[in-house]
Amino acid sequence: MEYVYAALLLHKQKKEINEANITNVIKASGAAVNEAQVKALVAALADVNIEEAIKAAPVAVAAAPAAAPAAGGAKEEKKEEAPAKTEEQAMEGLSALFG
Repeated sequence: MEYVYAALLLHKQKKEINEANITNVIKASGAAVNEAQVKALVAALADVNIEEAIKAAPVAVAAAPAAAPAAGGAKEEKKEEAPAKTEEQAMEGLSALFG
C-alpha cells in the first residue's frame, strides 16, 4: 500500500512517477523497498490517467457504529444518527485530498 501512496504523493507534487522517485519516497518513509513491487507499480501506472482514476474511484460511506449498551442493564436513549454523506459530498472530500 505504501507504494500506491508514494505514487499519489508524487502525482500530487507534480513529480514524475518513476522507479527512482518511488524508491526515494519509500526510503524516506523508513520502509524497506521491494524493487519488484516498484517496477510492477510503475509499469501498471504507465497508461493510467491518475487524475481521472481518482475522480472515478468509488467512495464507501461508513455508517455510524452502534452504541454499546450501558452497564447495569439500564436502557440507553435512542439517539438520532447524523444523515449519511451523499456520494457527491464524499467525492468532494476525496478530491480535496488529491487535487
